[in-house]
Amino acid sequence: MATVALAAAVAALAAAPPRFIDTTTRDVDGIPMYGSPHGLRNFTHKISSIRDGAPANVANFTLTTHTGTHVDAPGHFNQTLLDEGLDVDSLDLETLNGPCLVVDTPRDKNITAEVMRGLNLPRGTERVLLKTLNTDKKLMNQSEFDWSYTAMTADGAQYLVSNTDIKLIGIDYLSIGVADQVVPVHLTLLNAKVIIPVEGLNLDGLAPGAYTVHCFPLRLVGLDGSPARMLNWMNKSRILGLVRDGFGPGKGPSTAVRRERELSRQSEHRRSSIR
Repeated sequence: MATVALAAAVAALAAAPPRFIDTTTRDVDGIPMYGSPHGLRNFTHKISSIRDGAPANVANFTLTTHTGTHVDAPGHFNQTLLDEGLDVDSLDLETLNGPCLVVDTPRDKNITAEVMRGLNLPRGTERVLLKTLNTDKKLMNQSEFDWSYTAMTADGAQYLVSNTDIKLIGIDYLSIGVADQVVPVHLTLLNAKVIIPVEGLNLDGLAPGAYTVHCFPLRLVGLDGSPARMLNWMNKSRILGLVRDGFGPGKGPSTAVRRERELSRQSEHRRSSIR
C-alpha cells in the first residue's frame, strides 16, 4: 500500500504545473511586530482620494525596516559594518535567488547545534528555510508578540557558520534568534557578512522539499533591513527526487539534494569566473 501511495503522489506531482508559492506575510493591520502587545496598526494614510475629488488615489505607509517578512543586513547589530556600507543595498542578489531547501524542524526544541546537525544538510546547500512550531501555532497571524517563539540558539548559529555553506537562512517568525539570545545569534550570523537572515515568513502552504527561491528587499541605502517579497518556485524534478529518496532528518543526501549542491557549485564557479 505504501508503494502504491508513493507512486500516486509522485504521479500527481508530476502532472501538476510548476507554480509559485508566495511565502510573504501580508502587511495588514494586526500582524505581529517584535515585542509589541498589539501588532501593526494604522500604518497607511491617504494623501489624496478620487472619492474626495482628487484625480488619483495616493497613499503613504510607515513601516519599520523589520516589519512582516523582511531581511536583515550585516549592519543590523553592528554599527561598524553599517558604516562600512554593509546595508540592505549591499546584499547579494545571487544569495537572495536560487536553489533552496525547506526543512521541518523538531517541534519540541529550538534550533540548536544538535538540531542543525540532525537536519543532515550536505555541504553545498546555500539556502534553507526553517519550518518550525511557529507555523503550526500560526504566530504570524496573531497580533500579540509571542515571546515563546521557536528560533535559533547561539550554538545553533555558530554551527551554521562553522559547519555549513548556508548563505540565506529563513524562519517563520520575526527573529532568527531565540528571545534570550537575540543579540549573540544575530552577531554570529551577520558578522560573517555573507549570511542573510529572512524573518517573518509565511510557510503555512509550503511543504518540505526543494524549491527555487526569489527574495526581493527594497534598495534602502544606508539602512539595516527591509521588508521583502519572497516567492518559492516549486521545481517538480527536485521535489520528485526528494520524495523518492526519502529526504528528511536522519536520511542521507538524496539525489535532489546532491543536485542542489551541484547547482550551487556551478553558481559559485560562474561568480568566480566573473570576478
